[in-house]
Amino acid sequence: MRIPLAKYGLRELIIFGMPCVIGAGVAIVLFPWVVPIPIFFLSFLLNFFRDPNRETPQGASVIIAPADGTVSHIVPVFEEHYLKCDTTKVSIFMSVLNVHVNRVPVHGRVEFIKHTKGKFLDARDDECFSSNENNVMGLSLIGSQVKIAVKQIAGKIAKRIVCACKVGDVFEQGQRFGMIKFGSRVEVFVPNSVKFEVLVKVGEKVTAGKTVLGRIHQSS
Repeated sequence: MRIPLAKYGLRELIIFGMPCVIGAGVAIVLFPWVVPIPIFFLSFLLNFFRDPNRETPQGASVIIAPADGTVSHIVPVFEEHYLKCDTTKVSIFMSVLNVHVNRVPVHGRVEFIKHTKGKFLDARDDECFSSNENNVMGLSLIGSQVKIAVKQIAGKIAKRIVCACKVGDVFEQGQRFGMIKFGSRVEVFVPNSVKFEVLVKVGEKVTAGKTVLGRIHQSS
């Protein structure tokens, strides 16, 4: 049975995984008591880069979690890059034990991408929102005038953000679009001009491509 692994982690799996496999083979012959060490690191890599298939709830009115993890913030903020307005921000903190593949929260078209270099503060630190290396993706919902933003933020351990998309791409709800490598934070911004009902709370565990973060109520 094939282990579902993220294509975004192929480079790391080869670079770091092969020495673990070779090390385990050598250790079995020469130093059997050392075998658990390379096996541990190989298991960590396979666990981190796992990419399970998921059935995503579909609907123009729902916004799905873009990341696995714990809801850390639900706060009002001004989103300055794409939306350029007051918004409701829902932040998800991902530990190194979570699946790190990110998924698009809506059926939408990519209208904006901006990568900003910065610090690598702990992803739980409030300052990381404005100081850490990050990538902002702006999405226009198909069949609606609603726009949202998704922000990938590198953490203290994470050193690389992958956003495998370009302006003009159209994504289905729950479709994979990238990942952040080794502990991080992903945020969703919804304009206050949109009637948005948040359906999660701080401290709640969410699953990318499955958990409904909130519902958009279209004006009648």
